[in-house]
Amino acid sequence: MADLKDFAEQLVNLTVKEVNELADILKDEYGIEPAAAAVAMVGPAAGGGDAVEEQTEFDVILKAAGGAKLAVVKLVKELTGAGLKDAKALVDDAPSPIKEGVSKDEAEALKAQLEAAGAEVELK
Repeated sequence: MADLKDFAEQLVNLTVKEVNELADILKDEYGIEPAAAAVAMVGPAAGGGDAVEEQTEFDVILKAAGGAKLAVVKLVKELTGAGLKDAKALVDDAPSPIKEGVSKDEAEALKAQLEAAGAEVELK
């Protein structure tokens, strides 16, 4: 378990350049296509102050499909497990929730994937 925590710490502390190199290695050597910026790391919040209870569940809201609507529909279908008709309805009815009550990491990854496909996404 300690090894996994050390590994997670290393991932969190990667620079943008290192994240891009990691993505290239995963793609070229292992055939894994990481979502653009899905492994982007968010630094700790700036400033001190009082401890505020951190939100643990997030809703991923599709605000707009953007220019590549077909790509967004396909991705929504893949991410939600919905049928093509349901995925298209979610995209057409934007703003609409794609996933609700997910962890921060999952929400960030979903947002990154959708934005990479051209969608406008909001986390609540």
